[in-house]
Amino acid sequence: MKDPISTLPAIALRGTTILPGMIMHFDVSRDRSVKAIEEAMLHDQRIFLITQRDPEVETPGLGELYQIGIVAYIKQVVKLPDNLLRVLVEGTERAELLEFHQEFPYLKCNIAVIEQAEEDSLSFAAKEAMYRSIRQLFQQYCMESGKISKELASQILKIEDLTELINQVSVNLPLAYQGRQKILDAVTLEGQYTVLGAILTSEIEVVHVSKELQKKLQMRIDKNQREYILREQMKLIREELGEDSLNGNIEEYRKKLDMLEARDEVKEKIGKEIARLKSMNNNIAETAVITGYIETLLSLPWDKRTEDSDDLKRAWKILEEGHYGLKDVKERIMEFLSVRKLTSRGKSPILCLVGPPGTGKTSIARSVAEALNKKYVRICLGGVRDEAEIRGHRKTYVGAMPGRITEALKEAGVSNPLMLLDEIDKTSSDHKGDTASALLEVLDPEQNSRFKDHYVEIDQDLSEVLFIATANDLQGIPRPLMDRMEVIEISGYTENEKVHIAKNHLISKQMETNGLKKGQLTIQSAALRKIINNYTKEAGVRNLERKIGQICRKTAREILEDGKEKVTVTGKNLSSYLGKERYNYLMANKTAEVGIARGLAWTQVGGDTLQIEVNVMPGKGEMLLTGQLGDVMKESAQAGISYIRSVADEYQVSQEFFREHDIHVHIPEGAVPKDGPSAGITMATAMLSAVTGQAVRADLAMTGEITLRGRVLAIGGLKEKLLAAKYAGIKQVLVPGENKPDIEEMDGEILEGLKISFVNTMNEVCREALLR
Repeated sequence: MKDPISTLPAIALRGTTILPGMIMHFDVSRDRSVKAIEEAMLHDQRIFLITQRDPEVETPGLGELYQIGIVAYIKQVVKLPDNLLRVLVEGTERAELLEFHQEFPYLKCNIAVIEQAEEDSLSFAAKEAMYRSIRQLFQQYCMESGKISKELASQILKIEDLTELINQVSVNLPLAYQGRQKILDAVTLEGQYTVLGAILTSEIEVVHVSKELQKKLQMRIDKNQREYILREQMKLIREELGEDSLNGNIEEYRKKLDMLEARDEVKEKIGKEIARLKSMNNNIAETAVITGYIETLLSLPWDKRTEDSDDLKRAWKILEEGHYGLKDVKERIMEFLSVRKLTSRGKSPILCLVGPPGTGKTSIARSVAEALNKKYVRICLGGVRDEAEIRGHRKTYVGAMPGRITEALKEAGVSNPLMLLDEIDKTSSDHKGDTASALLEVLDPEQNSRFKDHYVEIDQDLSEVLFIATANDLQGIPRPLMDRMEVIEISGYTENEKVHIAKNHLISKQMETNGLKKGQLTIQSAALRKIINNYTKEAGVRNLERKIGQICRKTAREILEDGKEKVTVTGKNLSSYLGKERYNYLMANKTAEVGIARGLAWTQVGGDTLQIEVNVMPGKGEMLLTGQLGDVMKESAQAGISYIRSVADEYQVSQEFFREHDIHVHIPEGAVPKDGPSAGITMATAMLSAVTGQAVRADLAMTGEITLRGRVLAIGGLKEKLLAAKYAGIKQVLVPGENKPDIEEMDGEILEGLKISFVNTMNEVCREALLR
């Protein structure tokens, strides 16, 4: 029911709705609103408050305001700076906006106050039902939301009047102005109940949904928090154990894969292995295997290579400065460089350097790497007997690892290094496989472009690797393997070469090693020659370097203890540094003797002379061989005596002589094993001398294999043998005619002072050796 029309000053509220019984304050800044407050304060302090539909409109028209507003009583006005008023009001009753009475200088509206006359028309039961419903909904809302304090909720729930309960619940609910406006628009008690009930039900549902969402969110947060804490704990445990986080490793592997220089096939394989690692379910053993495999693949230099130097002058300078002699090796490397420069891609040679220990085979490889600007890696094959050492183990085995070739590439960091296969003649085989057979693929230029390591399982290109192998004895290298290499024989050094090497390299190196400065130690040439001849017995210079090092250490002690500024080592005072002489070469006999001939032998430490002694004594025609002779040497002696018996008539020796006499052949130094055919003509000459009584020249030595028909065959190790003859004071050496090319290739320094006589038959040997 509406009261008669009245006219009141009005304010259009922005974003605020005031309900009956609500006390609240709001700020007024618009000029019309300030004047409306002033007008109200001059009369009965009543003002009509109506809410704008759009808060952004500065001067709203009639259609931009809600139809139902509130008549309020102004309880307090406070002036604030900037012409701002803070007004405290209390809503008293609903009113309907009919029209604007005036808009300026302030808003004045014609309104009709609304009375709730319908309250008496509702039955008691209806009111009771509404009361209980609102009370129950409000109580549930308070319990669910927790937005209203217990004290306030308790006071509201004590209200027994339905109208008062609806008003108080509406006032105290934290609603937006649109929700309050809906309650204000409901002018009947039943309408107010319906709107408030719907709002309470909606708010309770919102609270329920919000709580459910919050619960799920909390569970997710708790789960994430739990996982985070567990991951952090696992991270700490792995850090304590020295293990990296798997996810961190996978990320690091992906970055390395992106940066890897490799063909698509390799990258695809590594990518699959990384994906496989990511899918592992805490299988520590399998994870460790895959991790090791991925790290191996990522560390290999698939397409990474260094640029080879093609500066011939620089290469020759490095080779000359680093090593004295070794002419054949240096020339072969220079030929390879020349071809590489002309063709842009010369085929890398596979060289095998064969020679006695200490002759610079290993160190020349390092110089070659420097000359070619290649990375240098060394693989020692001495004693290797398992094929898997070369090809690797299949990764299914526990403790599997790549082979030595793959490991060497990994160490070099490039795909075209110089790879030294040291002591290739010392490999062996057993039930696990033949190492030499595994090397066939590595050293075959037609196959090694697709070398497959059992562990890596991806083809590796070894065609750009420069292989250099070293060996002491060709007999230890299987024939198929030797056929794949270019053999360069490195002979022992002459005395003069050793002196040069000592002066140019060894002395300065040992002085630096032992802390001596330049000028503090001088070793004279006579002392060096004495060290070479009487303190060492070798083809190389390894022991010579040790002796020089020994002199340096004693010199350092003298400088510190005795205060010497300079030490000079001569041939006379050498024994005070190195002790007594250890070796004396078996010098040539001074006079010719019957039954004694001088032979020449090759050993792994160089050449040596053999004095072969033969005695003839009455007996039963037996032949004795002593001096720890090998089977080949014994057979040579048998061939020699058979030849002598066949030509006995030419020397007036009857056949009865051989039946009635025993022949004893002995080679001194019986503790040293001796073998080989090259002493054949020497034993035959000594036996013929003993049988005929003709003396053998003391200044002559010989070497050569003998046949039953008396032919003299070629032998090896000629350079070392001639050096041994020279040291022993021999003047003339008988050499097989087939070895003439070897003599022609030798330096004049070796042949100086020696008369070389080429022989093809035993008759020629006897004419030169026996004194008639």
